[in-house]
Amino acid sequence: MAVLTEDAVAHLGKVERPVRVIAQWMYHSRLYAAASFVATRPNLELVQLNSFGCGIDAITTDQVQEILSAGGKIYTALKIDEGINLGAAKIRIRSLLAVIAERKERGLSREKAPAYRGRTVFTKEMKQDHTILVPQMSPVHFELLQEVLRAEGYNIELLPTVSKQAIDIGVKYVNNDACYPAIIVIGQLLEALQSGKYDLNHTSVIISQTGGGCRATNYISLLRKALKDAGFTNVPVLSANLYGAEKNPGFKISGRLLKKAIKTVVYGDLLMRVLHRVRPYEKIPGSADLLYRRWVERFKTQLITGRKQDFEESLRGIVQEFDQLEMSPVRKPRVGVVGEILVNYHPAANNNIVQVLEDEGVEVIMPDLLDFFLYCAYDLIAKYRYLTGKTYQLLLGKYFIYYLEKSRKLVNSLLEQSHRFDAPGSIYHKASLASRIMSLGHHCGEGWLLTAEMIDLINRGVSNIVCVQPFGCLPNHVTGKGMIKELKRNYPEANITALDYDPGASEVNQLNRLKLMLSVAFKNMREPGQPYSSLSQSGLPVYRLPGDHLLVQD
Repeated sequence: MAVLTEDAVAHLGKVERPVRVIAQWMYHSRLYAAASFVATRPNLELVQLNSFGCGIDAITTDQVQEILSAGGKIYTALKIDEGINLGAAKIRIRSLLAVIAERKERGLSREKAPAYRGRTVFTKEMKQDHTILVPQMSPVHFELLQEVLRAEGYNIELLPTVSKQAIDIGVKYVNNDACYPAIIVIGQLLEALQSGKYDLNHTSVIISQTGGGCRATNYISLLRKALKDAGFTNVPVLSANLYGAEKNPGFKISGRLLKKAIKTVVYGDLLMRVLHRVRPYEKIPGSADLLYRRWVERFKTQLITGRKQDFEESLRGIVQEFDQLEMSPVRKPRVGVVGEILVNYHPAANNNIVQVLEDEGVEVIMPDLLDFFLYCAYDLIAKYRYLTGKTYQLLLGKYFIYYLEKSRKLVNSLLEQSHRFDAPGSIYHKASLASRIMSLGHHCGEGWLLTAEMIDLINRGVSNIVCVQPFGCLPNHVTGKGMIKELKRNYPEANITALDYDPGASEVNQLNRLKLMLSVAFKNMREPGQPYSSLSQSGLPVYRLPGDHLLVQD
């Protein structure tokens, strides 16, 4: 066979727009152009090589296949890694040749698949009678955000916790090289549409779109393909983004909605912070959760009035009441959990890591959700300073940071005055921490924020950290897991473990890794004279060895 590379023919191709995906990289554009050219030539076929674990290929392979199918062509993909058996690759190539020869001999041609014709727009009329399904991401925050959107006139329904069936549906309809969050949220939406609960002619779905180099920008294209394959092509897909992509007349993130959403995230961050701080030590089991539910319902009531004074009084009341809740004097290790935003906050995505850790007898510390948006705003400053950013990006980034930090100024003040709680640090401080170890030019996914959060935790005396990410999440494997060795070199006391999550991940293996980390955590926390009973909350055997050493056996 005569072989031509994609860049040798890309200039000859003309891609029929629109395509379903967003071309985030130059390689995308060349590949789609080459596929378009191949689709018009009877003497050409396309074989795409992709790397095992290369998440970008999860986006490109689906789109290349669609372009070729629209031209009646066969799509062949070969997945290559260092352990590949080339015999299997030869069989695939020979199979392709056999099909070509048979077609030629019989005069057959493959039926052309319909090309992508664009998205269904969400109109103003749809806003009046459509139910908009929202996938779960962070139960603490999204329950509150649901009420904000309803107050703005949208008939929003937040889907409940993710079931095993929803994940199985996601695996069926989403490219399995895509990251776990895509499989979870798309599977959850498809399960709801297949349930028969909703009128499909008056139902829409919504998904976030980041706009950066992370594959999350293309979750929306993966969702549209899944809807098409599952027979829901008439269901509109809304993009929740702040950079102006995919505008819909019936849905707009207005300034008023954005302000309410920011206040809601601040409220949710505070509730999450005080709940995780108090619940492991509560004297009356369930009291912290009851108090939490009380303040969640209080927020829903206050949303109707929208009075600033009521909101600030609630913030004071939350800190005061959780500060006074009866707690046991027992000491427990503190464990920070950082990672990819959905896996970090979604209990189904991280196998209920907060509950697992609390059941093992530790206190869990989660980063504020608002910090992720502060990190995104700081990236505008970094682009100006280190890359090719413009002056307006610098000013915009500084303004966003000022506004977001101002929105939680009262919360920080209340936490600093409290007896039990710590206030979060500024994003400028966290950026300075990360810059000592890595470049602030890492903007894909959670970028430098993961390293900053881990250093911040260590500096606050929380040396036990779990870094969670989807398997195959390229940015986080570099900026999260990839930084652990350097962090341990700079901070010898650091006790960090990394956990990967995907549909086939072993929950037992994850639990074993957690317990190994906890065995070190319990050993390191003991002080002279401390009773051993407070160290055995995890249920692990605790032994006293000669020389006053402590052994926690896993």
